[in-house]
Amino acid sequence: MTKKRFFYLIVALGLAASVMLNFILYRYVNQYYFELNRVRLDPLGVVFYKSSDKPLNEVDQKKSKVVFYGDSRANQWTNPKDLNQFVFLNRGIGTQTSTQVVGRFDQHIAPINADILVVQVCINDLKAIPLYSNLQQEIIDNCKSNIKKIVDKASTQGTSVILTTIFPLGELPIERRIVWSDEIAKAMLEVNEYIYTLQDESVVIYDTKAVLADENGQVRKEYELDYLHLNKKGY
Repeated sequence: MTKKRFFYLIVALGLAASVMLNFILYRYVNQYYFELNRVRLDPLGVVFYKSSDKPLNEVDQKKSKVVFYGDSRANQWTNPKDLNQFVFLNRGIGTQTSTQVVGRFDQHIAPINADILVVQVCINDLKAIPLYSNLQQEIIDNCKSNIKKIVDKASTQGTSVILTTIFPLGELPIERRIVWSDEIAKAMLEVNEYIYTLQDESVVIYDTKAVLADENGQVRKEYELDYLHLNKKGY
C-alpha cells in the first residue's frame, strides 16, 4: 500500500469514527432531552401509574399485596412465580432519585395498603456525584434521609418493608467513564451500611451483593443486563 493510499485510509477511518461518535452523542442528548422535559412536566411521576392497574378481582383481594417500589431497578422487577398466596404490583419509575420516590409515596403507595413493600433506590442520586463532587456528602445524606422517610411512611401504614441494599454495579462501558468516579462505589457502601441500621421487626434487609456479585464485587455476567441493571435471570 502506497503512502498516499494509507493516508486516505486513515482519514476515512477517522471520519467514520467521528460519525459514529456523533451518532452516539446524539442518541444520549436526545434521550436526556426527553427525560428532562418529562420531569419538568411531572417532577414526581405522579401520572405514571394513573390507570395502569386493573381493579383486583375477588380472589386477588384476599391475597397479601406486595409492591415493588423505587427506580428502574424496581420497575424491571419480575413477579416471582409459584407464590400464589401473594399478588404483586409495581410502582417503580426509571431515572428517579430517592427524593422523587419518597415524594410520590402518598399517591402511589398509600392507597394500595400493601402488606409488603420491596424498596430499591438511590443509584440515580449517587451516580450524580462526579458531576457535583462538592455535594457528595449532601447527596449521600439525602439518600439516607429519604430511605428513612420511606420506611417510616410504610411503618405508619402497618406495611412490612423488604429494604434491599443498592444493587452492585456491572462492568462500566467506555462511554460512561468520563462521567463516572470510584466515589460512587464508596458512596454506595456508606448508604448500604446505613440501610442495615434500619432493620427491625417490620424491616427486613436484603443483601443484594451477597446474591448477585462475583468475587470482584461486580454483578455476575449471567445476571447483568447492563452496568446498572439486571436481566431476568438476575431478578
